Amino acid sequence: MSIRTPLARVRGLGTAKDGTHHWWVQRVTSIALVPLILWFVLSMLVYSRADYETLRHWLGNPINAGLLVTLLVTAFYHAKLGMQVIYEDYVQPEWLKYTLLLVTQFVLFLLGAISTVAVLKVALG
Repeated sequence: MSIRTPLARVRGLGTAKDGTHHWWVQRVTSIALVPLILWFVLSMLVYSRADYETLRHWLGNPINAGLLVTLLVTAFYHAKLGMQVIYEDYVQPEWLKYTLLLVTQFVLFLLGAISTVAVLKVALG
C-alpha cells in the first residue's frame, strides 16, 4: 500500500530527495565556518595595527591565503544555501521566487569570484 496518489504514481513523482542533502550541506558549511571565522578574527586582532606590507607578507603565506579563500568560498556558498531556503519557504509567486534565486546566485558567485581574485592578487603580488 502506497501513500502516494495515483497521479503521482503515474508521473513517478515522489519525494524530491534533495532536502536532506541541502540540509546536510548547509550544516557542514556552518560547521566549517566556525574555525575559519575564529582563525580570521584572531589573525585580524593580531595584525589590527599592521601596515599594508605586513598584511601582504601574512597573506603571501600559502596557508593563510588558502584559508582565506576557503573562508570566502564557504561563506558565500553557505549564504546561497540559506537564501535559497528563505526564498523557497516565504516567496509566493513562482516567477519571483525563481528570479530572486537566480539573481542571488549570480551576485554571490560574482562576489565570491571577485573576493578570491582580490586575495590572490594581494597574496601573489
